[in-house]
Amino acid sequence: MISIDLALKYTPLPISVQRKEVDDAQTLYDQIVNAMKSGTSQLIELTCEKQTEKKVAVMSDQISAVILSQKDGGAAAGRVPGFFSMVESEQ
Repeated sequence: MISIDLALKYTPLPISVQRKEVDDAQTLYDQIVNAMKSGTSQLIELTCEKQTEKKVAVMSDQISAVILSQKDGGAAAGRVPGFFSMVESEQ
């Protein structure tokens, strides 16, 4: 599965959708980047191939970053690539 994660302005949690094929993921990534580059705000509607009932629509001017990454079986579910959390352990 290929994951496309969107970081939105003023929103701490990313939006994530998945694609089965690398070419499909790259096409979606390019579409989002082109919408971000355009001078006008566009509505981008996304669906997920992993969770077919998952749908989301975002305005292109609210996207601050888009991340394209390969999800392997060893990666923890629900974690966004490039981010980590620190947990203080009790002593």
